[in-house]
Amino acid sequence: MLRLMALGARKVVAELNQVVLALARRLPDITADPTIALLEHGFRTRWAATRRSWKCALRLGGRTIEPTMPEGHTIHRIAKDHSPILTGGLVRVSSPQGRFEGDAALVDGLVLDRIEPFGKHLFYWWENGLVGHVHLGLFGKFRVARGPEIPNIQGQVRMRMTTDRGTIDLAGPTDCSIGTADDRDSIVARLGPDPLRRGAKPDAFEACIQKSSQPIGALLLDQKVLAGVGNVYRAEALFVNGIHPSRPGRLCSPEELHSLWLTISSMLKQGVKDNRIITIDRQEFPVTTGRSRRGANTYVYHRDICLRCGTAVQIVTLGGRACYFCPTCQPN
Repeated sequence: MLRLMALGARKVVAELNQVVLALARRLPDITADPTIALLEHGFRTRWAATRRSWKCALRLGGRTIEPTMPEGHTIHRIAKDHSPILTGGLVRVSSPQGRFEGDAALVDGLVLDRIEPFGKHLFYWWENGLVGHVHLGLFGKFRVARGPEIPNIQGQVRMRMTTDRGTIDLAGPTDCSIGTADDRDSIVARLGPDPLRRGAKPDAFEACIQKSSQPIGALLLDQKVLAGVGNVYRAEALFVNGIHPSRPGRLCSPEELHSLWLTISSMLKQGVKDNRIITIDRQEFPVTTGRSRRGANTYVYHRDICLRCGTAVQIVTLGGRACYFCPTCQPN
């Protein structure tokens, strides 16, 4: 059992590195991809994890630290920020790591028409009709270098895209592949509505929840029900609407579900604008600026006490993730 005591940043890093080395000896399929950047409680380390979705969590100071998957606002912001660099001109596509080499050759030197975000997925539409797919998963990261100068390779880069406007490197994604428009459609067909997409309607979302006996907190993480929502927005949207995360979906009224959709849509749109998650009412509470710890700008997520009433925040595991809630503001 992994037990790390808060004995100082350097010692924590050293112990984490030893754990990773031990795992590497025991698991033959451990690779240097993806590279995990972990920043929490003043310490930082980088360690390699298997491509499989094995869980890595550790205990420090009584709190569980887990990798977090980018939520929908991040994916839409990536598409918005990367499009001016990549679209409308020839793109050199390569795979310094080698694992994407065959697919890269299919689109290398072609024009990228557009980048389409959908939920937690990114689709790259190329001029020859092929469509690239990226899902960052827990550990995928982009590195952007603007300008014509091509930077040196850092770490295990699965895909590199270069234009005269900049270079974008991708490391550690769950998926990075080139397929067809039909492949893209088959992925989207498995997803629920994305509140950030133009014309998205809540009908399918509300109907799916109303006929389910699963906890609403689990349903909100199911990408077949709603695309793009992750652990933070789930907890915060339920809090704002006073809904206990364990309540069965079918016991939520149509009015509550519609309000929940509007709350999530508003939070996601604000997240795209801010390029960070801020769920609190800015007229009611101050917002921290610059880099802030998790829980600094939320009501209950990753907090010890409810920001609104001061009650101790509780946690229930739903959908495989810890869901934070206030038993006072969200009675069961």
